[in-house]
Amino acid sequence: MTHAKHVDQLLDLLSAQGKEAYFGEPVSVLEHCLQCAHFAEQSHAGPAMITAALLHDIGHVLHGLPEDIAQHGLDGAHEDVAAAYLARWFGEDVTETVRLHVSAKRYLCATDPTYIARLSPSSIESLHIQGGPMSDEEVAAFEALPNASVAVQLRRWDDEAKIAGLPVPELAHYRPVLLQATLAAE
Repeated sequence: MTHAKHVDQLLDLLSAQGKEAYFGEPVSVLEHCLQCAHFAEQSHAGPAMITAALLHDIGHVLHGLPEDIAQHGLDGAHEDVAAAYLARWFGEDVTETVRLHVSAKRYLCATDPTYIARLSPSSIESLHIQGGPMSDEEVAAFEALPNASVAVQLRRWDDEAKIAGLPVPELAHYRPVLLQATLAAE
């Protein structure tokens, strides 16, 4: 199957299943992902980073768990689901950044005293299920990872990307970027 066909399947999946509510936020999963990619693009990020921003939460539409899983004390490990799924088409510059975006939230909670106050109530609720702020040992291990700094940047866009009605480009706008990222993974 061609790269274009894989990219089209990903975009179709996000379009078809991303219209669901985004875990207590005022946007859908699709709106959230589009906003995150928009912020990455506005920051002049490269194709891999924009791709990671767009697809970082695709695990939410893949794991099949209900929107209110955090309220039931469940962690769908959406970051791991997404990274494993995306590894078929993208390299570690995309997949590891996606996999680490939850750890980046835990890292920022441990290292930035003002960060947790900026989190939405839903993000705070999921933080507790995801392990809470990192310990000093976890911080050191996270900082040693090759994709740690880009995962932190993705996390910051992730936290911003919850604005109801924000005008952003449609999914089709990102198709060429995703194609570039798949080709770079070869």
